[in-house]
Amino acid sequence: MKKYFQLLLLVLLTSITLSMINDRPAIIFIEAESFENLGGWKIDQQSMDVMGSAYVLAHGLGKPVADAVTTVQIPLAGKYRIWVRTRDWTAPWQVTGKPGRFQLSINDKFLDYTLGTQGSNWHWQDGGLIRLKKGKAKLQLHDLTGFNGRCDAIVLTKSKQFQPPNEQEALAKFRQKHLGLSKQPENAGAYDLVVVGGGMAGICTAVSAARLGCKVALVQNRPVLGGNNSSEVRVGLSGLIYQKPYTNLGSLVDEIGGVGHWTLWEAQQDSNAIRSQKILDVIRKNPEKTEHNAGPASNYADNKKLQVVQGEKNLTLFLNTHIFDAETVDGRIQSVTGRSIVTGKTYQLKGKLFADCTGDGNLGYLADADFRMGREAKSETGEPRAPQVADQLVMGTSVQWNSAEKEIGTPFPDTRSWAVNFDENTAAKSVKGDWDWETGANRNQISEIEQIRDYGLRVVFGNWDFVKNHSENKAQFANRALTWVAYIGGKRESRRLMGDIILKEQDILEGKKFPDGTFTTTWDIDLHFPERRNGFTGEPFQSRADMREIEPYQVPYRCLYVRNLDNLFMAGRNISVTHVALGTIRVQRTTGMMGEVIGMAAAICKKQDVFPRDIYTDHFPELIKLMEKGIGNPKW
Repeated sequence: MKKYFQLLLLVLLTSITLSMINDRPAIIFIEAESFENLGGWKIDQQSMDVMGSAYVLAHGLGKPVADAVTTVQIPLAGKYRIWVRTRDWTAPWQVTGKPGRFQLSINDKFLDYTLGTQGSNWHWQDGGLIRLKKGKAKLQLHDLTGFNGRCDAIVLTKSKQFQPPNEQEALAKFRQKHLGLSKQPENAGAYDLVVVGGGMAGICTAVSAARLGCKVALVQNRPVLGGNNSSEVRVGLSGLIYQKPYTNLGSLVDEIGGVGHWTLWEAQQDSNAIRSQKILDVIRKNPEKTEHNAGPASNYADNKKLQVVQGEKNLTLFLNTHIFDAETVDGRIQSVTGRSIVTGKTYQLKGKLFADCTGDGNLGYLADADFRMGREAKSETGEPRAPQVADQLVMGTSVQWNSAEKEIGTPFPDTRSWAVNFDENTAAKSVKGDWDWETGANRNQISEIEQIRDYGLRVVFGNWDFVKNHSENKAQFANRALTWVAYIGGKRESRRLMGDIILKEQDILEGKKFPDGTFTTTWDIDLHFPERRNGFTGEPFQSRADMREIEPYQVPYRCLYVRNLDNLFMAGRNISVTHVALGTIRVQRTTGMMGEVIGMAAAICKKQDVFPRDIYTDHFPELIKLMEKGIGNPKW
């Protein structure tokens, strides 16, 4: 009898345990950017620090993109509630259209709800209930419009009451738990120099230092190198190189950029007659190579940049990796931590020296570097073009675009219910959007970048709809089709990190000589201001350039390291200058030369066991020798 009751108790306990297991609210978390096949969807990380993650974007120029597809393991059969983190991206403008619509199908069955139709902020949209069998299930993101629908993540849960957290810190913990991510980042190595940001400034910094014997890590949060000069943004290289007194500075920029980045005027200005003639010969045989901005993807040489970087034995490249944390001790950065924008996995990189080449000054910000944003007051700087009162106006973000003539008519959808509306007076009846398609001058270029970019998209699509479908000149556009619109914004200005010298406008105009002059800037002091065209009353979408001519000017080395952190260099549009002085140093051949210089300085720091400021005080003659020699190997 005793054995009978023991057996009965065992059966009862087993039954209760199985019941508890079956009732347990199974939670399956899927990052949209980690789908096995993204189809036509693109990963966008521009607002990662603001909304907590990268996400995927259906950027189809009005044609639905191919489905993103993945598989997941369903642990328990039964009904699941589906939650999808998304948003109605045009809701901030209170329009009636819903261009970001998409659907989710599971095992080829569409959910009852259309997604991307609710809420101006990122949130979890209820996708309804679906019954699933145990085992593998196929998920597909199905775009309905081709107009930038977006999805961050998907949650499947057996609990009817459960809703995923949306607040950033709680969501981060939820992600980590349900993706099985380690709380500790993976050790990605120790380096002499860690370069954060893979635009021209970052590439040149990393390659320069690597060629001079440093062990270097280059971290870029996009799948391609080049930043504004990549095929994703398509801004041509500007500014002259090979300038006195260091006529070999720029040779690395030239090696990476090549002939596709020379305009006829720039080639004619080159100091080397043999090189100039060779460039001119190539350009005249291939005139398409001189399409500076918004040109064909091949003009921006993504593969060439990658080949140069991967060809350096001392250089380790981390693509698709966004730096989100920095550890500092006693005014020195010890390490940085990055997250893969594809998998969510984290990595820690240790370093003796660091270089912020992010444009936005992201690394400096994480490490509590001194920085500024916006315009300084005239009373502070004494600059001729500074405003009387300091403000937050900056040069904006360009959303460039291009079109092509086709053999037959090409339709384009009606966007008037959600895009910016135009008429005969306000429309730009052009076939290409260049640098001056610029938005967001009065907005924060970091915290508001998604809305800045989205407004640029509403402008481009709305303008194209009008000129192609409704204008008096629509016959001229009948066979033209949009071929490319940037979805990564081309920024000009945000944070500027502060060094031992803050270069000012009058320093440049008056030719003030500093003892630590390095690269030479040749671009005019070029400031952009928002401009409304033809009576347009909405938020400005184009800009005008106010330029002051300069003589070639040497920028001091003390603008290239952070004043309150011992081991942080910077190169790019985030160096130590005022808003006005930024107008001359921000173009990309010039920022590339900055990278060449700080790569050289990093090599001296390693050799002499010193930090960036010590180069100026004790080792500047050694830097002069390296600047005289140059570091690049252009194939002319």
